[in-house]
Amino acid sequence: MSTGELQRRLAAAIRDGAAADGLLAGDFEAGLAVYRHAYRARLVAALADNYTVLARALGDAGFDALGRAYLAARPSRQPSIRWFGHELADFMAGADAALVPHASLVDFARMDWALRGTFDAADAPPLAGATLAALGPDDWAGLVLRLQPSVQRVVLAHAIEPAWRVLREWAPESGVAQPVLPEPLPHAHVLLAWRQGLETRWRSLEPLEAALLAGVAEGATFARLCECAAAQLADAEAAAPAVVGLLQRWLADGLLQERAS
Repeated sequence: MSTGELQRRLAAAIRDGAAADGLLAGDFEAGLAVYRHAYRARLVAALADNYTVLARALGDAGFDALGRAYLAARPSRQPSIRWFGHELADFMAGADAALVPHASLVDFARMDWALRGTFDAADAPPLAGATLAALGPDDWAGLVLRLQPSVQRVVLAHAIEPAWRVLREWAPESGVAQPVLPEPLPHAHVLLAWRQGLETRWRSLEPLEAALLAGVAEGATFARLCECAAAQLADAEAAAPAVVGLLQRWLADGLLQERAS
């Protein structure tokens, strides 16, 4: 057996529980059991690091059960454990109540993953107000804005943000009991996540801003954004001021990147 084949079989024996016959001499099964346990425990720990607030919401035992069920159903295929868990929210959406006792926990997972991705996203030069000020009147209609790589828009089904904030600020290692959480009531909306410097930020979006940011992500022109605003507001005269007001906010928040030269 070649070294490469030996490595592949050993990895399968540890990762997938495949037969280990003939891999190593002696009492290998006891050692293999240790490796299998350590492999799963390390991945569940990595999952908890990627989903800090969700792990706090579920508690140690609840998150461990979820993590092991997820690992069994969606084995890691990523070379880096940083990206292990990218399908956790979808897995939770189809899991039973024993693993996911409240439907809002799926949104906790979506928010955790979005914020972690926001933090790790690439940098891009921010769009400066001076760049827009230099545009001529005829340039605005065809203007196409671009979002920063860190910007993420996440569709949520519950108003989890108040409870998420409480859990994020709670320090379990302090010995303080988990605080009482606000009830995450059903509320379909879009969460915006982005990074300013080294700080991740988030806020819930009103329907108009959510629609306009979706347009920006799709490459809509400024004129098309105004048309979208007019349809949302049912008031053509209010559309352009509304878009300009949001554009100013996006500049202040650092959501946009500099235009390509």
